[in-house]
Amino acid sequence: MDALDQRLIALLRKDARTNVAALAKALGLSRGTVNNRIARLEDEGMIVGYTVRLRPDAQPHEIGAWMSVAVEGNQTRAVIASLLGEPGVAALHDTNGRWDLLAELRASSLSELSQVLERIRLIRGISSTETSLHLATYRLS
Repeated sequence: MDALDQRLIALLRKDARTNVAALAKALGLSRGTVNNRIARLEDEGMIVGYTVRLRPDAQPHEIGAWMSVAVEGNQTRAVIASLLGEPGVAALHDTNGRWDLLAELRASSLSELSQVLERIRLIRGISSTETSLHLATYRLS
């Protein structure tokens, strides 16, 4: 995956319903090139699906979790690409300190969260993870 693929994925993550003509214009490419890149990313398993994003308060019974991720060696880019393709990952953050990445996870049930955790643990290049459930948010105004 090159920088152009990453820009394309970023645009699709922002709005997966963006038509190919708009994507091509934003990237300075032809529609055929964009179609070919999307098809290749799907065929290679980099893009595994498309989803709808909802406001955080739109699903009050949704389960949220935070997963700290340690990456082996210099595999950070590959791990990030895999995590960005995981439907259960709502957001991904680069961090410093003990953990390399922080993933915000969302699931509709504990069973679904368990499946998300299992898929993430199988990603090549991840050496360890630690997950905490999101219980409440407190905001100071």
